[in-house]
Amino acid sequence: MMIARWHFDAKFGHKSDAIGLVREWDEQIGRQTNLETKEARIVTGSVGAKESHVEMELKIGGLNELQEFFDRISSIEMHDDWGKRMSEVVVSGSTYWEVMREVA
Repeated sequence: MMIARWHFDAKFGHKSDAIGLVREWDEQIGRQTNLETKEARIVTGSVGAKESHVEMELKIGGLNELQEFFDRISSIEMHDDWGKRMSEVVVSGSTYWEVMREVA
């Protein structure tokens, strides 16, 4: 089992808007993919991390499953519109993916 984390920093004063859009993505777009998004976690910075930092964490079976996910979201029309709205509340260039292996 692996954990895929999507990281981004919200613009000042827009963290709740960004989290709302992540939840919207989960309900409307993520459910159209091959990943089980019902168990996705959203976490934000608190102590020792930037308050503006947000992560969405998904469990994946492996890197092939993640590639299938990326291929699938690129074909969902709603994803393009959602991305444009998300770009208004996220610090440009702050997004990245990180994949961790679960060992225990």
